Amino acid sequence: MGLRALPNRRKTLPHLYRARGRGPWSLVAFLLLILCALLPGGQAAAAAKPRAAAKPRAAAKPRAAAKPRAAAKPHPSSKPHPVTIEWVGDIALDTERGLPPGGLTKSLAPVRGLLHDSDLTLGNLEGTLSVGGVSKCGGIGGGDCYAFQAPPTYAEQLRALGFGDLNLANNHSHDYGASGRRQTIAALTRAGITHDGLPGEIAIRRAGGQRIAILGFAPYPYDANLLDIPAARALVRRARREASLVIVIIHAGAEGADQLHTPYGEQYYLGEDRGNARAFAHAVIDAGASIVLGSGPHVIRGIQRYRRRLIAYSLGNFVGYHTLGGGGVLSKSAILRVTLGPGGQVLGGRWISIELNDGLPRRDPTNASAHLVRTLSREDFGNSRFAISPSGLITP
Repeated sequence: MGLRALPNRRKTLPHLYRARGRGPWSLVAFLLLILCALLPGGQAAAAAKPRAAAKPRAAAKPRAAAKPRAAAKPHPSSKPHPVTIEWVGDIALDTERGLPPGGLTKSLAPVRGLLHDSDLTLGNLEGTLSVGGVSKCGGIGGGDCYAFQAPPTYAEQLRALGFGDLNLANNHSHDYGASGRRQTIAALTRAGITHDGLPGEIAIRRAGGQRIAILGFAPYPYDANLLDIPAARALVRRARREASLVIVIIHAGAEGADQLHTPYGEQYYLGEDRGNARAFAHAVIDAGASIVLGSGPHVIRGIQRYRRRLIAYSLGNFVGYHTLGGGGVLSKSAILRVTLGPGGQVLGGRWISIELNDGLPRRDPTNASAHLVRTLSREDFGNSRFAISPSGLITP
């Protein structure tokens, strides 16, 4: 078979590129492309191909200026604020003997404003807020036995008058047995009033921005025991761990118009050991109590200064309408207002003189009880006392 003559490449290729109108340099470029395609991986071709100039990056947008952080809120100061408390004497009410006309709120209206001038107002409730039950006297009593019972609804009236806590450690909280006390506690709880005085009990209230512990003591088996000083000290230490201030209330001492002075040593009354008020008060302050407030004698006793703390041994009676004896020193009473700093240091206070009129408290413009407490404090405590002005101003 004859061989076909190959076409003349010199004629064909130039003709081809001339047809595309690229001239002789186009042939050179074409050959280079073929050569690069034959190289492994086509890397040379990639290398031969000039890279396109990198587009200039857009200038970074300037970041918005960071918003200044809000200044951190300052932490509340750990330094406790001063707290003002008020303390009044014995409150005894009884349905069978007759309740105050118009109810307690109306009959105490003249002193209601005074009772609201504090962060916390406290009193000693002698008797029960209950109905039914058996009296310890077999009736309303008489002679050396008295039993007091007022309606449970009176708890709401006591709250409206400003009371935040009532002490139940006394010789009348069991006048109508365990049932009477249970009803009393339930009524106070419903009214928003804390109570103190049960064995081992620590009442806690918040007042003036502080957590306050309140403990009550009396020489009876159904109360926190006034006669067991080591146990009392232990309870105060426990309360001090739970609160910034510890208020201790005592029901101590003999009763009657001849019991104005605070004695040394143990006191007995009607065959009962009524405790050693001085020794007990000093012991609980040593254990961490901020202030000691007393009741029981039904007459005013002096105020002592001990380790910069205040001890008010008795304020007498506060409400005794047809229940508590009156006349002379038995009708002298007060509202004690004290402002306490950290730990219980006395920053100032006022003894507001009260006179009982038919067993109901009224402001006494003559300040008779302020004169009395000044005298008793000087006679019983000498230099260990607070300065009390004739008008009742107390200075550290």
